[in-house]
Amino acid sequence: MPASPARSFTRFNRLPVLTPDRSLDHLTLSFLKALESEGKFTGEIHADFPTRLINATDNSVYQVMPTAVLQPKSRDDINIVMEMAGREEFNEVKITPRGGGTGTNGQSLNNTITLDTSKHLNKIRDFDADAGLVKVEPGVVLDQLNAWLKPHGFFFPPAVSTASRATIGGMIGSDSSGKGSRIYGKTSHYIHDMTTVLVDGTDFKTSALSASDAKEIMARSDRTGALYRMVHDEIFPRRDQIKATFPEMNRGLTGYNLKEAVSDQGDMNLSFLIAGAEGSLGMVKDITLRVIPLPKHKAVSVVRYASFDAALRHVGTLVQFDPVAIESIDDKVMKLAEQDESWHMLGKLLGTDTSTVQTRGFNVVEFIGETADEVAAKQAELAAHLAANPTTEHAPIGWVQATDPAQIAAIWSIRAKSVGLLGNLEGKRRATPFVEDTAVPPENLADFIAEFRALLDAEGLDYGMFGHVDVGCLHVRPLLDMCDEEDEARLRRVSDAVADLTKRYNGLIWGEHGKGFRGEYSPIYFGPELYDCLRRIKEAFDPEGQLNPGKIASPYCKNIPITAIDEAPMRGQYDRQIEEKLRDEYLNATRCNGNGACFNWDLMDPMCPSYKVTRNRIHSPKGRAGMMREWIRQISVGTDPMNQDLAVINARDFSHDVYEAMAGCLSCKACAGQCPVKVDIPEMKSRFLEAYHTRYKRPVKDYVIASLETLAPLLTVAPGLFNALQSIPPMPWIFKRLIGLTDLPKLDRKGLKSALRKRGIARFKQADLDVLTPAQKAKAVIIVQDCFTTHYDTDVLLAHIDLLQTLGYQVFVPPYRANGKAMHVKGFLKEFDYLAQQNDIVLGKIAQSGVAMVGLEASVTLTYRQEYAQRLSDRPDYQVHLFHEWLSTEIAEGRLNPPKMDNGVNIDTPASLFPHCTEKTSLPDTGIKWQNIFAAFGLTLTTEKTGCCGMAGVYGHETRHQETSRELYDMSWKKKVDALSTDNMLVTGFSCRCQVKRYEGAKPQHPVEYLTKLIA
Repeated sequence: MPASPARSFTRFNRLPVLTPDRSLDHLTLSFLKALESEGKFTGEIHADFPTRLINATDNSVYQVMPTAVLQPKSRDDINIVMEMAGREEFNEVKITPRGGGTGTNGQSLNNTITLDTSKHLNKIRDFDADAGLVKVEPGVVLDQLNAWLKPHGFFFPPAVSTASRATIGGMIGSDSSGKGSRIYGKTSHYIHDMTTVLVDGTDFKTSALSASDAKEIMARSDRTGALYRMVHDEIFPRRDQIKATFPEMNRGLTGYNLKEAVSDQGDMNLSFLIAGAEGSLGMVKDITLRVIPLPKHKAVSVVRYASFDAALRHVGTLVQFDPVAIESIDDKVMKLAEQDESWHMLGKLLGTDTSTVQTRGFNVVEFIGETADEVAAKQAELAAHLAANPTTEHAPIGWVQATDPAQIAAIWSIRAKSVGLLGNLEGKRRATPFVEDTAVPPENLADFIAEFRALLDAEGLDYGMFGHVDVGCLHVRPLLDMCDEEDEARLRRVSDAVADLTKRYNGLIWGEHGKGFRGEYSPIYFGPELYDCLRRIKEAFDPEGQLNPGKIASPYCKNIPITAIDEAPMRGQYDRQIEEKLRDEYLNATRCNGNGACFNWDLMDPMCPSYKVTRNRIHSPKGRAGMMREWIRQISVGTDPMNQDLAVINARDFSHDVYEAMAGCLSCKACAGQCPVKVDIPEMKSRFLEAYHTRYKRPVKDYVIASLETLAPLLTVAPGLFNALQSIPPMPWIFKRLIGLTDLPKLDRKGLKSALRKRGIARFKQADLDVLTPAQKAKAVIIVQDCFTTHYDTDVLLAHIDLLQTLGYQVFVPPYRANGKAMHVKGFLKEFDYLAQQNDIVLGKIAQSGVAMVGLEASVTLTYRQEYAQRLSDRPDYQVHLFHEWLSTEIAEGRLNPPKMDNGVNIDTPASLFPHCTEKTSLPDTGIKWQNIFAAFGLTLTTEKTGCCGMAGVYGHETRHQETSRELYDMSWKKKVDALSTDNMLVTGFSCRCQVKRYEGAKPQHPVEYLTKLIA
């Protein structure tokens, strides 16, 4: 069998030195020096190129480099920064706030100092259950808040799809809303009171005030009194004009909300003015939110249609049954969903697997109530109406109902995945947010969308649509290639046309996701007189135009232009500079759209451990992808060798910055599995390391790690001697200080060959497979060895064999072969490619026998289907299954009926599964399959939700990572281990078992060890 050819990748004989412009303007530098020298500011000050670069992008098409990044550690730090900015010497310093950094329109992007509250100002300060009020800092994440409130029976209703990383400060900045807003409203409706810091450092407090209370404040002589008077005098006389300009609509005005800031009676709530203003009036530092009781019961009805247009036109009927939310999904997203790995389960839930008419649109209808009977009655009323009216215009083709919480979550997951599904479309054009939150009165939505679709079709654009149809807000993401100048021009044409279209249908182009660089359209919607009103309000709050300049409105007396949608620098303009070959090779880098899923606040979520432990966004998949994009761009454009000034400023090679970012990566591959657009940082890291070490010397530890798989068989000749050498001084010191490795695992002293002979397993011969009958092949299994379970944890390998033989399978064990995983991790790609080619030959030949091949260690076994596929082409057709994949299939398809054990053996203290991060993110149904396996044996198994244990292969053994490794373990695993004890922990990953043993002194079992002992 010929070797699989290696794919063609750019290789460097010697990587060039890369020196980007790291210089700062004089004003910014002076401001930062003053901030530092006065000693009052306790936060972090960043003027380095990598931090600025990572803060130059969000989830939009834009890339705007900030001049510096400040991360306040206390709320008073915000006052300190703003007071200094208000001084005459610094009144040209510009500041823009940043929260989760997930804006789709560049709300937090500007060529200014960025004030990032997400890293440190993330505390929930106080809660009053009786009053239903919670006090938070602006960096608190929405999911974090709701997880904290849940045990108290409350929640914060505004829902956004980025809830795992969207901060409350950012939600206030955009006045966010989402699913359920027809009932629940927007973020601004839940602000009880708020403190905003003005540009001179003054605290400006806002809350709902009666007309008489407002008059008392307006009578004050301080700045607060002056602002209240000014806003009242601008808005109150224009109330009729404001109401005529902005019709009643759920997704109405956000930002400078003139309509709700002052009432007809003179009541005032200037929180409505600041919410949605994107930091252009002041910096929010303290918020008291109104929260409400959690609904006790939920139910979902999924209504299917033959066309998306029918789904839209049927919404008016569905609304009559008063659901909390109605969400639609179009045929484009549906087609993509059918290709998703979870569709085989969802198809049954949604009813599409039994439908005789193809589904081209969904409406997901959610009901809530205080009792199950109340919710069931609402569902039944809707079902009765649908059943009684099957032939009415736009009638659905079918519907299903769900009340089980797990089923409801699964159904909503398709809606939540919509952005990611569109982001995974193949081709150079990508789903692009820029007109994605239009809102019109719901009764106009179907006709509006018909014209919207015609507009996009005329431009030759593909697109997907989904969203909150009960409030007339639909998310539309046209597919554009922003590296293509013509597609960049389309962004302007489409935006202008959509702005005109929404205005014609009495809607808004920004119904949910803020204005950002779309602020240029504000005069269209406000009209000249009201827009001048905005500008005078802006001037009163920010007279010099220092706060998020160029967005929404500029001070009335200042000639500061609003930045147009096509004037702000775009990522595509930078990506266009990258050589096409490099751009194609590093699609993972350029495809990162900045959605920020890797900033998930939940410590029990596996992506991304290095970000979670550092809270440094450089050490996140988005950060590393951004660094790689800039790295290949600099390689493409080069550095001007004649500019000696820059040569002095930029003495540091940018490749060192990238190296430091990549060094923190655990290569766990959680990003490759969980990122909505599948950004695979470990794959990019390996290629970067290969290039980096053409210029810079490799550390000794990299050679040791890369050769581990080939050294292990040699060391097992005398395992006791090698284990002893590791512990005898000065060897531990040499390993730790000179090589850079510590706490290396001990070799297993069991003799595998004798153990195999004892079990009747002869030396492997291909001929023995070839003579098996089809029936014998069906009851045979080939175990593909890996370095860890063969040489360091032999009991696990033997337990698999014992279980298989007990279940009646004949086991074959081919000779051990290095897999190359460690080579790939450390960037020895020539060596990895050669080894992978040889393994393809051997395994391809074995696979021809038709006998199932099974691997035991997830990170190694998945390499055959992931890294091998990335590096090699025209590979032989074979699959090495993980043991649980194969065994669960044998059981599900009826080829195996395991012996039932007395469930009493573990019913009091059921075993808990701790899956390996690579395993559970690459194969999301891992926990379910193990539970199904245990259930087939009559046993109970729970799956623990955990983050990274901190070991991740050899990461935790590297000296430089010791502190981080321990922090990760304590952050995610420690409390669960303490609660369970190692006796009931079943841990699939070798490195995870090693980490537990390192810190707890006892090694947990593999699930197969557990099963084997019970059967025995």
